[in-house]
Order: sequence, then C-alpha cells, then structure tokens
Amino acid sequence: MTDFVGRRRELKELREDIARTGLDTLSGRKAKAPRARVLLVAGRPGSGRTALAEAFVREVGEDYPDGVLRTRLTSPGGQTVTTERAIRTLLEGLGEPTPPGAAEDELSSALRAALAHRKAILLVDDAADPYQVDALLPDTPECLVVITAEGPLTGIPDVRPCTLGGLDTPSGVQMLAQRIGDTRIAVDPRAAEGLAEECGGQPAALALVGGWLAAHPKAAVSDVAKQLHDMPPGTSGPLGRGFRLVYESLPQPAQRTLRLLPLAPVGIVDSHTASALAGCSVAAAQSTLEDFAGLGLLRHASDGLFLLPGCLVPLLQALLETKERPAEVELARARMLERTVRLLHSCRVMAQPDEQGADEADVRERLDGLPRALRFPDRRAAATWLDTRLPALSAAASLAVADGGLDTLARRLVAALVRALAEHRGTAEAAPELYGLHRLVLDVAERRGLHREQAAALLNLADLDAETGRTQEALERYRAALGAGRAANDPYATGRAMESVGGAYQELADWHRAADWFGRALAQALARGERADEARLYGRLGNVHTYAGRYGDALRSWRTAAAGYRKLADVPGQAKALSEMARIQEYAGRPEESLHTCREAVELARRAGDLRLQAALQVRLADTLDRLGDPAAARLHRSAADRLLGDDPAACEIRSGSD
Repeated sequence: MTDFVGRRRELKELREDIARTGLDTLSGRKAKAPRARVLLVAGRPGSGRTALAEAFVREVGEDYPDGVLRTRLTSPGGQTVTTERAIRTLLEGLGEPTPPGAAEDELSSALRAALAHRKAILLVDDAADPYQVDALLPDTPECLVVITAEGPLTGIPDVRPCTLGGLDTPSGVQMLAQRIGDTRIAVDPRAAEGLAEECGGQPAALALVGGWLAAHPKAAVSDVAKQLHDMPPGTSGPLGRGFRLVYESLPQPAQRTLRLLPLAPVGIVDSHTASALAGCSVAAAQSTLEDFAGLGLLRHASDGLFLLPGCLVPLLQALLETKERPAEVELARARMLERTVRLLHSCRVMAQPDEQGADEADVRERLDGLPRALRFPDRRAAATWLDTRLPALSAAASLAVADGGLDTLARRLVAALVRALAEHRGTAEAAPELYGLHRLVLDVAERRGLHREQAAALLNLADLDAETGRTQEALERYRAALGAGRAANDPYATGRAMESVGGAYQELADWHRAADWFGRALAQALARGERADEARLYGRLGNVHTYAGRYGDALRSWRTAAAGYRKLADVPGQAKALSEMARIQEYAGRPEESLHTCREAVELARRAGDLRLQAALQVRLADTLDRLGDPAAARLHRSAADRLLGDDPAACEIRSGSD
C-alpha cells in the first residue's frame, strides 16, 4: 500500500527479530528451533497493526519464495473465527485439499505437512488467544509467522511483541498530507502538527479526519484541530472524536446506512448489501459506499467489495442500538437475507446453460421477475461473485441460523447457497463448504422439529463422511436419519437410510448386517412397487453374498436383479447384472455356465453401446476360455477387447474385481 508512513523503528525491530537467537538455542538444547519464527505486532484497534504487518511482509517477501498466506482469526464484528475455518483458508491458499468435516487436529496436521518443505510467510490477523494460533504454527524453521493482536500472546513461547503506540508527529502530518495534499499542510504547518497530535498519532483517527478535510476543501486545518479539542470529554478518545466529526457531517440517509453496516456479515459490504439494509437503490448505495471509503469509514477491496474496519464496529454498534428500533433492525436484516437469496438464485441460473443445454430464452424465463440489478451478465461474472462473496455468504447463513428468529429465511438462504455451489463448483469440489451448510440445516431442523429436513441433512452429512473414510460416523448418522425419516413418515428417506446403513456395514466388512439392512430396504421397495429400487437392491445383496462367499445366494440375487432390469427395459443394467452372474459362476467353479452367461452379457452390452463393459467382458471370456483349455479363442476375445478400447486399463475393471 502506498499510503503507509512511518514505523521505521518498528520495521527494523521486526526484521532483527527474524534472526534473533531463540530461547531454545540459549538453553543449549538445540542449535536451531524446530518450528517457524513467530513475530507479534500488538496494538489497540485503529493503531495500524495490520498495516504495519502488511508493510513488513512486503519488505521481507523476497526471502520467502513460496509467498504469503493470510487468515483472520476475529471478524470485524468481534466474533471469533473457528480454527477449522482459519486452517481451511490457509490450505486453500496452498492449493491443498480440505476434506469435508475433517477434525481440527487432522487439518492442522495437513497444514504442517503442506508447509514442511516450503518457505512461506503466514500472516495471521487479529488473533484473540494463543490457542487459536498454536494450531497454525508450522514445524519448519524455514517459515515465518507474523501475528497481529491487541495484546501479548503469553501462551506462545519465545515471542517478543512489537507494541505499537501512536505515530510520531511528522509521520502523522505526512499521513494527513496524503489525504488533503501538501498545499494545505504548507499553509499552516503548526496547525497540521497540532491536528496530528490531537488525533494521538492514531492512524484510524488520522484517516477519518483526513477524509473529512478532503471532503471539505474550504475547511481550515486549525479549525478542525480546535473542533476536536472542544468536543465533550465523554467522547471516547481520538478515534471517537474523529468518528463523531465525520458522522455528524453526513446527511441523515447516509447516517442511517452507516449505522446499519455492522449487520453485514464479517464486515464485507457491497452495493447490494447496503441497498438492502438501507432500503435504497443499488446505484445510490454504491455512491454512498464510495463516499464512506473516501471519508475513511470503509476500505476498498477487490471486485466492488468494501471492508468495515473493526475499530469502528463498536462505535457503529452503539449507534445502532441507541438510534434504531429493534423491529427496524430485524427488518433490515431480513431485507438483506432476502436480497442474498435472490442473488444466489440468479447466480445458480447462470451456471445452468452450459451444463444443461438451456438456451438464452430459457435463462430469461428462469430469471423472470428479477430486477435487472440482480442479474449477472454471464456465467463467469456469476462464478466470480460467488467466489468473492463466499466468506460473507457462509457467515450470513451461520448468523441467520444462530439468530433463530428468521428460520424460514435461513433455510431458504442455506438451500440457495447449496444449489449455487453445486452448480458452479460441483458437489465434489464444494464438499467442504457443503458440509458446514448441511450442519446448519440440521441445526434449524432439530430446533424446529422438521423431521423431513433433519433426515435429508443427516443423509447428506453421512454421505460426505462416508466419502472421506469416516465410515463409523457415517453409520451413526444414517441410523439417525432413519429415525427422522420414520418420524416424518417419509418412505424415500427411510429407504435411502436403510440402504445406506447396509452400505456402511458393507464398507466395514460386516456382511451379515449389510445383507440384513439391504433386505429391509428391499422389503420396503417391494411393498411400494418401486421396481428400479428393487433391481438395484437385489444387486447390492448379490454383492454382499459374494463377499461373504455365499455364491448360491449371490446368484439368485443377481438373477432376480437381471430379470428386474429386463422388465424395466434397462439394457445396460441387465448387461451388468449378467456380467456379475458370470463372475460368481466362475468363482463357484462353473466355467461353462460362466462362459454362456458372459456371452449373453456381451450381446446386451453391445446393444446398449457400452464399449467399456463390452471390452471388460471380452477379457473375462478370454480368461474363462484359457481355463477351459481354448487359448486360440481366448486370443480372439483379447484382440476384440483391444480393438474396442485399445490399451485403456479401465477396460479390465471387471477382471480386476474378480481377481
């Protein structure tokens, strides 16, 4: 940032601290510390601690070729960011996978492993306590960790804080000059020095006063210094006086917009957020936000975003509580959530044309009723909006669920965010975010006694647990989903839960229980006449019987499955069922029957146009013919498989299964 001034002594101290001998070395235990060097910048909010840390990182960045990773441990509103969320942010910055639902210890180990052979800087902003930081510290001394906090972090050894006071007077004057120009400073340099001293050298106060002076070019610097000096003693320090100066100069609509900004999740504001909160047009909100940024009330970020400084949140929160009625605050929050839901709907619709072949007329129809301001020009713009707003969107969903008074809106918001993420990123890539959102749905469903939604959330969470290898946790959630499905009298949820319980037991190699649960799900499907489910479940039973070595039961199950697929006119399903029958017949020592069944399956696969299945079956035929003493015919079938898929190893997938 070009507006950083002063702090040369602090920057020098921080640089010297990198090479400073650590306590481990002084005690004679080690020649080199086994973890990263940790530097701490301590100061009150508004003291410029983050700006100093950023400036220091820019100075030493060339020494760390793997770049800078940033995370924040406290939101501008004062809420503590979970350690899990902070670690995920760092892992995403490294391009490393973040398994959905992973425990904090697992993520911390993954972060340390990812940093083991890197030389990078971790910039950890606004740490609240040492326990947050400890899980982020790399084990390699090649990394550097720079932390900002309000006070010392006594739980982390060998950390000497660089404590910030106010800027010296020349630096304070220089900061004012960046805002209002050198001419007004040169006209009355003593008044400029007095104003810098009146602001206590506090960068946040100087930014506010400098912004006010820039917006009032005819105001004298000396008059502003006197105005600050004459404010009532109850005004809280230089920052409070500077804020009061700016706030009272705003028109009434802008004052109200400013008071409502603490409602913006994690302090991230854009024109739509401000428009919904204040109940004004998007264009008017954008103009107001630009004015706020010029006055030092907001900071510019990328892609039309503004950040609310954390040091101003307590002042704004006090105004919000004293000047706004609770009902008006609730209404503003509801308007903001409703606007977010509509934007997410528009974002999701823009992701669909490429995937589903929808034409422009279809898109217009799905967006019918949305104002032009809520529409995105194309898919890329919608995806960019989703990516840049995702931290605020996730926080909005969490806050809405925690509030408890807007559960209907909260459910709609979570559902819209889930759909938008799934459309733009796919369920696999979005799984870490989806896991948290499904937990929010579960919280609301349990609180409101919504058994159907509870079952759906439990099934979704269990599926993600199963995909990441937490089979026991998945099993418990599947059982809970079964109970919720029964309470809701939802046959789909109960059938899905019973089948999934069977699948979890199958993964745990408990064949008896797996067969029992698949049988329960099959009984329900038979009672309801759900033929597609019947065929699938007969196949799953056949698999379990095969693993257990019960080949007779397995053959009967797969034969019934094949008959079911035939009645459904599902040729690919029938071909795969017959291929499984051939495999089991081979296991049971009946190669002639396996050969006959396999040929029938090949014909069905050919009719279905499934080249991969055809090739795999040709390989199986070749293996069977080899066992029957017909190598010439076996070579012909292998040649046929090669012609179908060449050297693609996936062509041997069925053969690998039988091996």
